[in-house]
Amino acid sequence: MPHAALQPGAVAVITGGASGIGLAAARRFAALGLTVCIADLGADRLEQAVRTIRSEAVMGADVIAIETDVSDRAALENLERSVAGRLGGVDVLMNNAAIQIATDAIGEGEDWRRLMAVNLWGVIDGSQVFAPNMIARGRPGLIINTGSKQGITTPPGNPAYNVSKAGVKTYTEALEHQLRNTPGCQVSAHLLIPGYVFTGLTAGGRTEKPAAAWSADQTVDFMLERLTFGDFYILCPDNDVDRELDEKRIAWAAGDIINNRPPLSRWHPEYTALFEAFVAGDSEDQGRDA
Repeated sequence: MPHAALQPGAVAVITGGASGIGLAAARRFAALGLTVCIADLGADRLEQAVRTIRSEAVMGADVIAIETDVSDRAALENLERSVAGRLGGVDVLMNNAAIQIATDAIGEGEDWRRLMAVNLWGVIDGSQVFAPNMIARGRPGLIINTGSKQGITTPPGNPAYNVSKAGVKTYTEALEHQLRNTPGCQVSAHLLIPGYVFTGLTAGGRTEKPAAAWSADQTVDFMLERLTFGDFYILCPDNDVDRELDEKRIAWAAGDIINNRPPLSRWHPEYTALFEAFVAGDSEDQGRDA
């Protein structure tokens, strides 16, 4: 059975809903009978997405699109007012919009600010704008924030993206704690943690899905399954990395603090053999420094 908030007649808002995981979620929600509002940039992209979603929606499910820049809180406030006015309120909010910009730790500050405005502030502002009225409705509700494994293990390569997704994780944890302790609140928050998913954000110019990657549809199907169990951390596998390996990578990342290792030691030559032995289960020694 779908989550109590994912019932026919409920209303879902999805940012970044014109492509990738957002579009896949919109299609699945509409197929369950929800009325869906996708928020994204680009009128042509939104129009095409609406056609796609409507082709799979069940009878009675409506689809609308509202062009929205999630980095602008006023635009999100307008989105909330528009949806409430047209559809009566929101039961499911999926803060999914994100961008990728190549960065390094001491690089261009403007790139960092733009990425944070979308990936982190878009989630915080979206949650803060929508949550009060969702709670006030007194109905089962969901706030799903799209994070990333890069916000947990923070691999080298794009620190701004990692910081933004680490912020999404921390914020969503705080949000769920507050919702869970709000008397009478039937809204819960959840952190979607995709694995390697083939989308426009990750394609890098490729048109064929790599064998290691999941599709956006697989990711959303897994999300829906885990929501039925009430999972907060929706840690998605892919065709290359299973749950066991994810857990070991996460444990090793936390172990950098516990064992006083250099940060990101997993990618440090001095710890390569120790990490490989840890993953293989051949050793529990994680290289504690004095």
